[in-house]
Amino acid sequence: MSDGEFALQARGLQKTYKAVGNAPAKHALKGIDLAVPRGSIFGLLGPNGAGKSTFINVLAGMVMKSGGSAEIWGFDIDKNPRQARASIGIVPQELSIDPFFTPGEIMDLQAGMYGVPKSQRRTLEILTAMGLDDKLNAYARTLSGGMRRRLLVAKALVHNPPVLVLDEPTAGVDIELRRQLWDYVIELNKAGVTIVLTTHYLEEAEELCDTIAIIDQGELRACDSTANLLAQIDNKTLLVRATAPLTQAPNIDGLAMKLNDDGRLAVTYNPGDLPAGAVLAKLQAAGIEIRDLDTQGAELENVFMKLTS
Repeated sequence: MSDGEFALQARGLQKTYKAVGNAPAKHALKGIDLAVPRGSIFGLLGPNGAGKSTFINVLAGMVMKSGGSAEIWGFDIDKNPRQARASIGIVPQELSIDPFFTPGEIMDLQAGMYGVPKSQRRTLEILTAMGLDDKLNAYARTLSGGMRRRLLVAKALVHNPPVLVLDEPTAGVDIELRRQLWDYVIELNKAGVTIVLTTHYLEEAEELCDTIAIIDQGELRACDSTANLLAQIDNKTLLVRATAPLTQAPNIDGLAMKLNDDGRLAVTYNPGDLPAGAVLAKLQAAGIEIRDLDTQGAELENVFMKLTS
């Protein structure tokens, strides 16, 4: 890809927080090289303290980098700060909303900060998409945590940025509202908005993201398509339901087995050492008659643990 095909691009990005008192200097970002393709849903994952929020805050102009460079939609954050910031919307992890303003007022203030003409403001349209149109004139202090989270998303969209960064957007949101939020995010992406997502819900990243980067201790551990990352896990699992119910997992050489609560036998094996057909043959040789069979693919959580442990 050429540079013009990236929504975000970081080259050797560094951030070191100075020593304070007895606390030593902290190297939050150690030369991050990262490129986010335009039009993608990009997952940025890592354990607490890995450097994800620092990376986002550097892009947002809230934290000064110590070294390297970064571009947003082709605009260098140092050389073209105004254009760079206008090209990105940030949904922060913290629920920082003035309790004495209404959603309508908050949206208008944000639009004014970005110089959006009143004739081009989409306050009601965005609030409706977030399910907050009936709260247009309600004080923010009366909104639930989930509503405030959705208001932050709406606020980040007032200037119609081509890049939307969501930092733990579904934290504290119930399952139904989480699904509504993701449905809207997917629609935004279909409309051409590049989505960058940080989340602790790894199943969300696995389901939504086409590319994932994993950061740990300020370093980039991996950056690849979700499919390629999942392919890094060597072991596979077969879920076997026997014709005769099992009371315990049998002991068969070369296979790791566990009896699940639903009565199915989870058989873990390495396809490079033993193909699936040979696994089934071993089960049948042990006297297990198979009534039903399913496969359990690699999970992103396993990749995450492998790369950050």
